[in-house]
Amino acid sequence: MSRQAKALFVHLFTATGAVFAMLAMLAAAEAKWSLMLLWLIVAFAVDGIDGPLARHYDVKQNAPRFDGVLLDLIIDYLTYVFIPAFALFKSGLLPGWTGWVAIIIITFASAVYFCDGNMKTKDNSFSGFPGCWNMVVIVLFALSPNFWVILALVSFISLAMFLPLKFIHPVRTARWRWISLPMALAWVFFAGWAAWVDFHPQSWAHWGLLISTIYLLFAGIVQQIIPAED
Repeated sequence: MSRQAKALFVHLFTATGAVFAMLAMLAAAEAKWSLMLLWLIVAFAVDGIDGPLARHYDVKQNAPRFDGVLLDLIIDYLTYVFIPAFALFKSGLLPGWTGWVAIIIITFASAVYFCDGNMKTKDNSFSGFPGCWNMVVIVLFALSPNFWVILALVSFISLAMFLPLKFIHPVRTARWRWISLPMALAWVFFAGWAAWVDFHPQSWAHWGLLISTIYLLFAGIVQQIIPAED
């Protein structure tokens, strides 16, 4: 198979994320939250794999007809923002007006962030929270905190999108990748486990999910505080 054909298949692989997004949305519409989150985890895994494949097969050079970056952003907005926001609204975790406030803040702030040309830093991290609401919502489903806590968290994270705070990319950020990549894989494992057991409150998956999420959220900020060694 030629490199051109392989590059085209990478685009097609990325596009499967849209299918998984639709399956997640159908599950969410029927309030099947565990199934929805399992489909979102599958989409998350595709998103983690297609980037390295795209760079390996140089899709910009070998399959230039299709814009892989645009395709990735469209699918990311669905799976990272739109569906998790819908799920949070319909879940009952945010009663009354609080649910409306949350989905308006999440969708609006994320739409603005996703078109920010300066979202990437020199070390391939993100400048500001990268709109990974799927990660946040899975943790909220697992822990079910008070709605005021959820509303405050949503507000703070939305603001953090536009603050000069660094958030790592577990694959592309070279610094600490030896632990960041395993942590991202651990997050996928524990998130899938938590969804599989329907977020049973006694499941050990919740602790693994919480620890891996905290690392992925704060590793970049810690890197800002601790300068890299020359």
